[in-house]
Amino acid sequence: MGKKLTVYMIDGTEYGPRLSEIGNWVGKAIYSPRASVNKIMSRSEFDNPGIYCLKGDPTDDAYDEKIYIGEAENIRSRLKQHLSDPNKDFKEVIFFVSKDELLTKTQIKYLESRLIQLALEAKTAQIENGNSPSLPTLHEADISDMEYFLDQMKLILPVMGFKFLISSTVKQLPNNVLSGFENVNEKYFIKTKTYRATMTETDQGYIVAKGSEAKKELSASCTETYRSMRKKLLETKILYEENDKLIFAEDTIFNSPSAASNMVLGRNSNGFTEWVNIDGKTFKDIQDNLMNN
Repeated sequence: MGKKLTVYMIDGTEYGPRLSEIGNWVGKAIYSPRASVNKIMSRSEFDNPGIYCLKGDPTDDAYDEKIYIGEAENIRSRLKQHLSDPNKDFKEVIFFVSKDELLTKTQIKYLESRLIQLALEAKTAQIENGNSPSLPTLHEADISDMEYFLDQMKLILPVMGFKFLISSTVKQLPNNVLSGFENVNEKYFIKTKTYRATMTETDQGYIVAKGSEAKKELSASCTETYRSMRKKLLETKILYEENDKLIFAEDTIFNSPSAASNMVLGRNSNGFTEWVNIDGKTFKDIQDNLMNN
């Protein structure tokens, strides 16, 4: 089932502050580049308690963004503190508040803890928080409400350019896509006999299965993008060394078949021809056949 997301450009420009709402949801999100925050600070949403995320440039080139997650009983006061703090270098901010009723201190603490937990588990961005705070005690009904609130936040964040919750790995696969491959999706194998690796195409991306093998060293021809990707996989322990190879510790998501084959083969490669099914047909062959039927 689809959802209606409304995005209102507060100053009428495509690069300025924005307000986002989802139909029948009590929350709302305010996004702004740092340079525009003071222009909209007088808005009533800044008086509310809420959860916020700051995005800046990472200090580790393995990542695309650095994220700090926090909560405040008054968003305006907390953001003013961050804006005046020379150690809090960020380029963009987004915060979430309730539009119908104020979130309690315990509820926003819960959202903060869960958001940090999910961000660390995603292994996608450099998270400044380090460790997630312990979850506060909430009644069962409140937990249900906050988890629904969190689900809406997860929908809005990537639309606003905050991609830190888009996971690099798969914790729970639908329909046993990789854990059994019961003909739910086509299963592909890397063509070389040097490494044993399997891949499946899903709605989430191209998933290389846990236990797959990869070349330890990258060739000189590998681009900086793929060098950063390999660095992140090693730093987050998604890849670990075993004898003369690297092993995938988790089912790992890639955005293209070539990104997946590059990480396995350690060189620039065309994933459309490097991945083959059990009958030896390439990924390209299968895709062409699907397009023609």
